[in-house]
Amino acid sequence: MKRCCLQLLVAGLVVLCQPAVADSNIEKHVNPDTGLLSWQSQGDALELELIQVLPDYVRAVYSSRGLPREIVDKVSGYCVFGTILHNRSAGPVAYRVADWRYITPDGERHSIRTKTEWVQEWRDMGVAFRWSMLPDDQVFEVGDWGQGFTTIGLTPGSRFDLEYSWRVNDKTYTRTIEEVECAPAEAPAR
Repeated sequence: MKRCCLQLLVAGLVVLCQPAVADSNIEKHVNPDTGLLSWQSQGDALELELIQVLPDYVRAVYSSRGLPREIVDKVSGYCVFGTILHNRSAGPVAYRVADWRYITPDGERHSIRTKTEWVQEWRDMGVAFRWSMLPDDQVFEVGDWGQGFTTIGLTPGSRFDLEYSWRVNDKTYTRTIEEVECAPAEAPAR
């Protein structure tokens, strides 16, 4: 009996010592100058930061590039985040946006629109533009980082959970950031 209890205790300690991907590793910040929110993961091989982007800012970015109003209106109608990814590990880290999901309050899981999907739509409209969106998938070497817009098919002010993943040495890790908020339709009053 003692041996059985000891084995259970050791097994429990082994489970507790496994690398955990806990929501407590997510920090939420409010920019004191703009009132906009951001979420940043801590302690993972792939550090992720999501920064709310106002629809007016998206309109300004795309209009300043001379893109047709149809593209400007469509992208600014999405929930857009500036997304920064950073390899914080001692080896290569990979991700694929096509594997990520956003989960709406009704529990439905949705795909995130990828850069390839946007670029193809723009190409079909006769527009050769590739800049701004987070690349679909990348492998980051030690210290590498990247950034771009991530687009969620929701309206301003909507809430969702973001499930994202990354790979290290053929092992996949997944984290969920709960209660992510899309930027409001207009800048918060300061």
